[in-house]
Amino acid sequence: MNYASLLTDVLNIADKASQRVLEIYKTDFEVEFKDDKSPLTAADIASHDIIEAGLRALTPDIPILSEESANAPWSERSNWTRFWLVDPIDGTKDFTKRSGEFTVNIALVENGEPVLGVVTAPALGDAYWGIKGEGAWKRDSSDQVRRIHVVAPPEQKRVVASKNHLNDETREFIESLGKHKLVQAGSSLKFCRIAEGEADIYPRIGPTCEWDTGAAHAVLNAAGGKVETLAGEPLLYGKEDVFNPNFVASGDWY
Repeated sequence: MNYASLLTDVLNIADKASQRVLEIYKTDFEVEFKDDKSPLTAADIASHDIIEAGLRALTPDIPILSEESANAPWSERSNWTRFWLVDPIDGTKDFTKRSGEFTVNIALVENGEPVLGVVTAPALGDAYWGIKGEGAWKRDSSDQVRRIHVVAPPEQKRVVASKNHLNDETREFIESLGKHKLVQAGSSLKFCRIAEGEADIYPRIGPTCEWDTGAAHAVLNAAGGKVETLAGEPLLYGKEDVFNPNFVASGDWY
């Protein structure tokens, strides 16, 4: 498949969803809670609906796994060699706190690997995308587009960590890195900060799902970085259990 041929359409779908998300963000929206106590807003649903409709029109033969419709049984998903992986809003807690650090994520997964990813940050006006074998780019709030790439870390490593999930295990890992400073970021922007050379490593020792990471993983891979489990194996997608193992995202130095 020519992944690059899909990019313009996928980016347009993400931008359309982001525009609607931003409209809701500016209102006095209500917050509900799912069975697992995670927050849900009208923006999550609206973004899901726009992305699902757009992807079905673009590639009707490619199935979709989204956080807001993650009900396809394993007996069906086990036959998927290629699928869209969607998080309509990653960082709903950041959305409800109005921190601005939430994202819209769309990834194309093939044989367990994210090969195309689009990440938009509606409130910040930024967008990131990456394509396997092609590279990664950032579009800023002034619509300027530049190619991005990971960089060699400085002596004081810049560690990006979750403001909402900085547990003791993560702190211990960070301390083991030696001289460092923390770079705070929310949602999948943590991967993107490494991809654009603004951070060096992101350890995640705690629960995440495939849709939380797929799109930004594709961006980081395309920017020359990597995402590996604590055992040093590539983080894979399309598993029976949609929860990710603990992982480390970094440039190619780690």
